[in-house]
Amino acid sequence: MQVSMACTDHNLKRGNGDHSKQSATSPNVVNQARAKFRTVAIIARSFGSFTPRHISLKESTGKHTGMKYRNLGKSGLRVSCLGLGTWVTFGGQVTDEVAEQLMSIAYESGVNLFDTAEVYAGGRAEIILGNIIKKKCWRRSSLVITTKLYWGGKAETERGLSRKHIIEEIVRAMTYLINQGMAMYWGTSRWTAMEIMEAYSVARQFNLIPPVCEQAEYHLFQREKVEVQLPELYHKIGVGAMTWSPLACGIITGKYENGIPESSRASMKSYQWLKEKIVSEDGRKQQAKLKELNHIAEKLGCTLPQLAVAWCLRNEGVSSVLLGTSNPEQLTENLGAIQVLPKMTSHVVSEIDHILGNRPYSKKDYRS
Repeated sequence: MQVSMACTDHNLKRGNGDHSKQSATSPNVVNQARAKFRTVAIIARSFGSFTPRHISLKESTGKHTGMKYRNLGKSGLRVSCLGLGTWVTFGGQVTDEVAEQLMSIAYESGVNLFDTAEVYAGGRAEIILGNIIKKKCWRRSSLVITTKLYWGGKAETERGLSRKHIIEEIVRAMTYLINQGMAMYWGTSRWTAMEIMEAYSVARQFNLIPPVCEQAEYHLFQREKVEVQLPELYHKIGVGAMTWSPLACGIITGKYENGIPESSRASMKSYQWLKEKIVSEDGRKQQAKLKELNHIAEKLGCTLPQLAVAWCLRNEGVSSVLLGTSNPEQLTENLGAIQVLPKMTSHVVSEIDHILGNRPYSKKDYRS
């Protein structure tokens, strides 16, 4: 299990001067007031005593970028429906310069969600991401940064979800972090529905703050959790899905169609599981289905990766899909899935289901 934290900046820089001398209408005073209200609203809502009327669960579109924004679960936090992940790439596959290019393309395209973890590249991914934000002078309050805890250091006390590692027992620790202004929301990663419900129950029992999202693998060949288990949690307790690996670790891009390239991730020793998955009987069947799906993509005027990402976005319980890319061209292509989403009609989804040999788990989860 992992715990992920969704953070937005509401800690204000405090000057050394006398705050009473500031004008009541100065930007600093206004920003401080807004920040305090935002903090109180989040905490109070989690106690069930306050329901912000401004919250909209409807999708909105960025005026200049065309990016679509959704609520993170049923919280009030608005996130871009496409986010940029840093797993494997930042501090690993790509240079710091390419990482900056990727973040710039994402930011200029309206992406406000960037995902990382303490374990990515041994902590370097978080550092690189933070350095880029600082260098670009992007307003921290305009970004949502998520990080994950569990696989920390090598010592027994530096990993896991114990009190020693993350301050206190999970739900209490997350509540503490939010109350201290270190984060504004928290969620889970790769937890079962039962574990998420247990955390929610603990939060309600002890007046603590419950999780608002679950990070889960979701793509054309991995559907059940997001389409069967999470929708019930979404409707009952407001937990949304932040999904990852929409291209099935590169399988859907077609780069393994003619074998495994030496420079690919699947050729690395630490990714033996991916190699085995590709060469397995199921892997060969998936490759055959991808060729059929490519015909649908051609009819829609898009690429297969764009079709796959748009397919993930059609699910109403999916707040955001995390993209993991190693070059600017691939990121630009994947971001183009936004234009394909309106074409994901019920008819197109049915065609895809027919090719995959699947029946939709729940039709109400599809956007038409």
